[in-house]
Amino acid sequence: MPTALVTGAGRGLGAAFAARLAQAGHDLVLVDRDASGLERVAASARAAGRTVEVMVADLTDRQALAEVEQRLDDRSRPVDLLVNNAGVSGETEFTVADVELLQTEIDINITALMRLTRAGVPGMIERGRGAVINVASFAGYLAGKGDAYAASKAWVLSFTDTVAASLAGTGVRMMALCVGQLQNVMYPAPADASRPGLAPDDVVAQCLADLAKGRTLSVPGWRYRAVVDALELPRRTLRTVARLAGRGRDQE
Repeated sequence: MPTALVTGAGRGLGAAFAARLAQAGHDLVLVDRDASGLERVAASARAAGRTVEVMVADLTDRQALAEVEQRLDDRSRPVDLLVNNAGVSGETEFTVADVELLQTEIDINITALMRLTRAGVPGMIERGRGAVINVASFAGYLAGKGDAYAASKAWVLSFTDTVAASLAGTGVRMMALCVGQLQNVMYPAPADASRPGLAPDDVVAQCLADLAKGRTLSVPGWRYRAVVDALELPRRTLRTVARLAGRGRDQE
């Protein structure tokens, strides 16, 4: 069976990825710092007949991060799909935010994502197959007031675009998932809310469908997609011109 490694798998979008991938026949490696959340998600996947490894790891800790890197680099137990879902967001503005909390955002949203991708992709290239999904955010396009989160997600979008361009012809794919506001399962929106948020299961289903189509960007939700399409139009035009000139790259 193919194996998928999902970070931030103990709840929310990561748990939705784990459930959907288990249903699709993937064995799983689940990573999170929340041991109890991981076990709940793992139990459900095991009940569906999947083999599940659990790695309790705080990705801000270099030793823990190195252990996940080693798992991705293990050629005897190949990982076919890496879902870089783990991420954190502060609640304060940059000028008053605690600098250590800002550093944590960088460590998880950027450093861990980069290192795990670097650990997993070479083996995928050797095997001629595999994929990486990097969970970004709509905030990476239109940032509001806040700390380092939006900037880190803008980096994820750019990083994915850059690395995806280098993977042409390798059989390995890379895609950014641009996530808008999600439903809060603990505090559901009122019935009369105009924008209750996107259902995590629907987001994951759209993401995996877009990955299967060979896209490098997935934007679930028609409101978000309309805005991103408008923002991406100049870049798509430039890519088309570059491709016609023989020095560009494919996008979506």
